[in-house]
Amino acid sequence: MGRWEPDARGRLAKAALELYSERGYEQTTVAEIAKRAGLTERTFFRHYADKREVLFAGSGDLQELFVRAVADAPESAAPIDSLAVGLDAVSEVFADRREYARKRQAVIMANAELQERELIKLASMSAALADTLRRRGVAEPAASLTAEAGVAVFKVGFERWIVAAEERDMAHLMRDSLDELKAVTAGG
Repeated sequence: MGRWEPDARGRLAKAALELYSERGYEQTTVAEIAKRAGLTERTFFRHYADKREVLFAGSGDLQELFVRAVADAPESAAPIDSLAVGLDAVSEVFADRREYARKRQAVIMANAELQERELIKLASMSAALADTLRRRGVAEPAASLTAEAGVAVFKVGFERWIVAAEERDMAHLMRDSLDELKAVTAGG
């Protein structure tokens, strides 16, 4: 029996991403992920429901952070500006994770099932943000439209941030994308 090593969850995530990148998502098994991480399949299933969830495990936390930041924005903030507060908070999470995000996104874009899961994650985020905006007193359809716009800004900003030649930080790109949206909707 080998010596116990900490961070089984992190080791599994790292091994999975490496294998998905090398062999493809569909060609990688849970057994291979566990072996690469120096763990058992049983340990894998203690941390993740299935091999897909390795890529989406932080989605709930990210959504909660986004929603909480929007909810805590100053009461005087316009709906779109409260989303800007949320985008800033979310950007901080990704500060030192650009290379991981690039690899993760490449795996997702290579598999239709994972793309669908990503879209479900974004739809859930939009619904949660719309609910938060309604609790802040934003009426419909403005709450839903603003939430959808915020998720679109997040998606576009994220896609710009993971481009290989991009060096600006995510917060800057999110703000640029939000400014572009504001300019388009203002007729500029």
